[in-house]
Amino acid sequence: MGNSLQIKVGKRIQEIRIEKNLSQQDLAAKCNFEKSNMSRLEAGRANATLSTLEIVSKALEVDVIELFK
Repeated sequence: MGNSLQIKVGKRIQEIRIEKNLSQQDLAAKCNFEKSNMSRLEAGRANATLSTLEIVSKALEVDVIELFK
């Protein structure tokens, strides 16, 4: 139960990334992350910090709050 928010946020990152026609590799590169870390983030297996979410939202060109919708 404790990680349901990180799973939801990960799914949302994936949704927005796909809407914007970015591959996971493209998004990882834009964020300066390893692709494996982006994969873990999208799968909800990484407990992202707020600063990580801010980096991802900027790379996706959305407001950070969009990641929580």
